[in-house]
Amino acid sequence: MPYKEKVIEKKYFSIGEVAEMLDVATSLIRFWESEFDIIKPKKNRKGNRQFTREDIENVKLIYHLVKEKGYTLQGAKDLIKSNTGNLKDKMEMTQRLREIRSFLKQVYDQLP
Repeated sequence: MPYKEKVIEKKYFSIGEVAEMLDVATSLIRFWESEFDIIKPKKNRKGNRQFTREDIENVKLIYHLVKEKGYTLQGAKDLIKSNTGNLKDKMEMTQRLREIRSFLKQVYDQLP
């Protein structure tokens, strides 16, 4: 029976890793954590934040609303309180469409 290598999926991410994913400063993520109830990373014994995938999705949602859509912090808070599920779906769809657009542009640029 051949050996199957298990893929180890990371459970927690540091604030530095999250900041790198979004290309923002760690201080911005700490600020958003203090402003938005949906960001609640666990803290280890040393006090370091440990972000789950759900935490990261919530940070991405806030990034999308504030940085990409131009909402104020209060506007983003109000929108999140009203319907988080629908917002996440729209954000994911927008991101996917950007990826498709980028891919199509690459294909177009390679045409003779």
